[in-house]
Amino acid sequence: MALQCGIVGLPNVGKSTLFNALTSAKALAANYPFATKEPNIGMITVPDVRLDKLSELVQPEKVQPTTVEIVDIAGLIKGASKGEGLGNQFLANIREVDAIVHVVRCFVDDNVIHVDGNVDPVRDKDIIDTELILKDIDTVEKRLDKQKKAAKGGDKLEGKKVEIIEAMLAHLSDSKPARSMDLSDDGLVMLKEMQLLTAKPIIYVCNVDEESVNDGNEHTKAFAKCIEGENAEMILISAGIEADIAELESKEERMEFIEAMGLKEAGVNQVIRSCYNILNLITYFTAGVKEVRAWTVLRGSTAPQAAGVIHTDFEKGFIRAEVIKYDDYVEHGSEAAVKTAGKQGIEGKEYIVQDGDIMHFRFNV
Repeated sequence: MALQCGIVGLPNVGKSTLFNALTSAKALAANYPFATKEPNIGMITVPDVRLDKLSELVQPEKVQPTTVEIVDIAGLIKGASKGEGLGNQFLANIREVDAIVHVVRCFVDDNVIHVDGNVDPVRDKDIIDTELILKDIDTVEKRLDKQKKAAKGGDKLEGKKVEIIEAMLAHLSDSKPARSMDLSDDGLVMLKEMQLLTAKPIIYVCNVDEESVNDGNEHTKAFAKCIEGENAEMILISAGIEADIAELESKEERMEFIEAMGLKEAGVNQVIRSCYNILNLITYFTAGVKEVRAWTVLRGSTAPQAAGVIHTDFEKGFIRAEVIKYDDYVEHGSEAAVKTAGKQGIEGKEYIVQDGDIMHFRFNV
């Protein structure tokens, strides 16, 4: 699925370093503003212990994890909504992604310049929030002008849309992101149509020094307080540590390094899983001797829609889905044993796929 998370933040907060660690790509990471001018796009593997366990049980010829696209977007500065710096380009790039990973700098290092002179993640967040909200206000005001003209004839439906847009404008003008609005179904449809920047779901990544990666510091505590009402996840990582981990060749070396740093896992794994969840995605599996594979679908997808992710013919000619729950597969150890125990389900077109389902599709075209 071509769903994307975009990494955003002020210049020199660690966006490109994080992107490199996530993708093991080598985007330019330099100590000056606008080192990233064009968005770098990479594919990241979603870590999943269930895939590892299924592979251990099945011993397939090939193992294929699921992925999410990540986009490293140019740094934004104050005035971006008016075209300052690379503002227009930044805003165009962020409009294209489905969710936002907002990186804030929570470490002090005199060797890494800060675009505003000193480290203050709360101020930095406010700068980006303000620029995105200002751009959204501009978008909403233009839509409101058009909607008022459409409502001049007295059509009640068009008039209702005017009311919804006016409520959006008032919310944004109160310096609140569109994602925090309580909207009706009609309002949600209009919000999606307008592609407002602040309507996108968001994860905050606090880039800290090595000593603060487990317990945080004064900057992360202040930042956590400022996002209390947003219902947004906050993750602590040290982009420097993640860069070092990414440089190691073997899984064993990486695990040894992670343990030596006092971490349970690489920080990028937390970021990847959060991206996956914030995009409202779930995983189902196919498991056979040829291949054990993880597949991505939107939460709430039906069995035919899930089949269509493999091939459109599977969806067109869908007959039924043979479904095994992950826990049942692990308990019994094989597909044959699950069937013998009577734990395999036969599901039709209305079945809603659950995270972790192991599926086999029957179809005819």
